Amino acid sequence: MGEPLRILVADDDAWILRMVTTVLEKRGYRVDTATDGREALDRATASPPDLVITDVMMPRMDGWELVRALRARPEFAFVPVIFLTALSSDDDRIRGFRLGADDYLPKPFRFEELDLRVANTLRRTQMIERAARERIQTVPAPPPPPAKPDGSGAFAIAGSLAQIGLSSLLTLLELERKSGVLTLRAAGGGDTARIWLRDGRVVQAEIDGRDAPRDEECIYHLLTWSDGSFDFDSQEVDRPDRVGQTTTHLLMEGARRLDEHARAM
Repeated sequence: MGEPLRILVADDDAWILRMVTTVLEKRGYRVDTATDGREALDRATASPPDLVITDVMMPRMDGWELVRALRARPEFAFVPVIFLTALSSDDDRIRGFRLGADDYLPKPFRFEELDLRVANTLRRTQMIERAARERIQTVPAPPPPPAKPDGSGAFAIAGSLAQIGLSSLLTLLELERKSGVLTLRAAGGGDTARIWLRDGRVVQAEIDGRDAPRDEECIYHLLTWSDGSFDFDSQEVDRPDRVGQTTTHLLMEGARRLDEHARAM
């Protein structure tokens, strides 16, 4: 038997904190607790959890800020988050999912449902994490970056999406912390897309000349392109960050969506 999975629960309601802890410990999980977002972030940093369950309305640092802070750190990219909150409007749900939450359970809730949500989220995340890591480990080595015509030696690569997929390209650019524009061209003279990166992180993404999804939704669409060409031009990027997620989290969510689509076929 391995170590029990560690779950971090953040809520300023002492009764909720006690009851959720009791339910999870009965299932064999190891539970850490926090009464506000700042304490939760400190506890996560000291002992990285396998899952975070957090309220939204908390003192010092609320749940929105907590998840944003977690997603900004690569070491927490694979850690799933469940929002446990009295805020249940569609706008609140959308905001939570845009920040990178994996599930959303409104209060009041049944503890049996929480139990199932936790088990399903952990199982799904572990499957996606294994698939993502296997994909990264089997990425073929890209061609060496050639120097630009001006002899500056700036990082610039080009090639075929059939040989090196977008997930592999984004992983490489993240590891190298590159800033610039990645241009993708669909096979057969189709659409052209551009992805702006700063220090290896995607900040914006668009498909030219189309009323198409932008930014992270655009990335999820582009991950389905299996053929075409690409080129990356290293340059300063001062565009605002409209994505707010790590590359690893984008690829995990993209893998999850592709898996759900394949199962629905």
